[in-house]
Amino acid sequence: MKRSSGVLFAFGALASLVAGGAAFGGSWDERVFEPGSHLDFDKIAAAGPSALPALIERGRELFKAKFTTVDGAGRPKATQAIVPTKVKNGVNPPFSRTSGPDSNSCFGCHNDPVVGGAGDDVANVFVSEGFESAQFDSIDPSFSSERRTIALMGAGLVELLAREMTADLQAIRAAAIAEACATGKEARADLVSKGVRFGSIVAHPDGIVDLDAIEGVDSDLIVRPFSRKGVFTSLRQFTINALNIHHGMEAVERFGVRWTGSHDFGESGVPDAITDGDVSALVAFQATLPPPTVKADLPDDWRQAASDGAQTFKDIGCGSCHIETLPLKSLVFTDPAPYDMAGTLRSGEVKAPIRIDLAALPFAKTLKQNDKGEWLIPVYSDLKRHLIVDETVNALGNELQAQRFVERDVFLTPRLWGVGSTAPYGHNGAFRMLDEIIAAHGGDARFARDAYLALDPAKRDDVVAFLRSLVIEAP
Repeated sequence: MKRSSGVLFAFGALASLVAGGAAFGGSWDERVFEPGSHLDFDKIAAAGPSALPALIERGRELFKAKFTTVDGAGRPKATQAIVPTKVKNGVNPPFSRTSGPDSNSCFGCHNDPVVGGAGDDVANVFVSEGFESAQFDSIDPSFSSERRTIALMGAGLVELLAREMTADLQAIRAAAIAEACATGKEARADLVSKGVRFGSIVAHPDGIVDLDAIEGVDSDLIVRPFSRKGVFTSLRQFTINALNIHHGMEAVERFGVRWTGSHDFGESGVPDAITDGDVSALVAFQATLPPPTVKADLPDDWRQAASDGAQTFKDIGCGSCHIETLPLKSLVFTDPAPYDMAGTLRSGEVKAPIRIDLAALPFAKTLKQNDKGEWLIPVYSDLKRHLIVDETVNALGNELQAQRFVERDVFLTPRLWGVGSTAPYGHNGAFRMLDEIIAAHGGDARFARDAYLALDPAKRDDVVAFLRSLVIEAP
């Protein structure tokens, strides 16, 4: 199978888009990247829509592939840190359950219930900033934070929502600054996008902006929709981080000669292991994964209970954070993303972006539109960070480390689409049942949690029936 897919890749639709000439090994070759099979970003972008089906399929192959030593897997002399960082001493083992690399395949964790889905508790990862605790062998929260695998279904839609929200918030900031400069007076502005309020700002006539009242988003007003903490801006950034942390596959755009002065920063013995084009294939596959849906074949009693539970879910306030749908103006996904920072390929660094029109994919037909023509994306999230712990309800407050300056008890509102297919629950998968994770909500969600617990058992069961109807199904 590997040989036939490699031949198809080399001589099919992407044959002219590789970074070098094809020179294949035998059909028994263990490597993922046969010589000459790395992709060239500019060639992909120039080819336009005709190359997209093959690009997405190549991304699927790479997502499921088991990277080998001859592909460059492993980083003997580098840490898991997102900024290229050498180990202080010694050599990393080929695999490490805590500091990584801890897998040789994306599919190894993202497999439940389909390719690109979530993962069971055995697929949990241990997250550290990777600088001070670069080589740790403990799962103690003093050293790392345990995280459960998040499903990637509908990820392209999620990123597009975050991009539009970022544009809205930054436009509000720009307008406030312009008003303050023009009037010579302070200008206060509420930060609201798609019905979600991210606090407020005060702009001063000298152009300085008071950021103290911002809520649930970074001070740069970039909505970061990926990871439990909401610290990754794009699928591209997430992919580059994951390739390094979990596989020891270092992308050229961050770990290559431009930033590190080396073609093999981790000293794996394989130079330039992942090209810009290879990352784009993985991004294209993830961006085009269909969103979760509502289980279609419900028996009558479940259908009625789910309907009642959906109303109760709203009535008790769960929908204030887990917003059912967010409106999206455009389904055109571009790679690279507009808000990434150095170390992740940016739009100004390429001749032209890769454009993927998600409206042309079959799942777009299942999305509803409002009277403005905006697509209604049923994420059941506000893509905002919230405090989820208080003094008496603190089961989710088990982390001791901050992540990327986000406080340890603050998490991004989970997207509930697909939640019926993705047990166990919580950022570390410590809760086996939906009833248990709801009862664990404190902090900003305490009022809804208390209202849920005050319901009679039958109504609580209806809420669970509703959530269990939100599923990930095979295409």
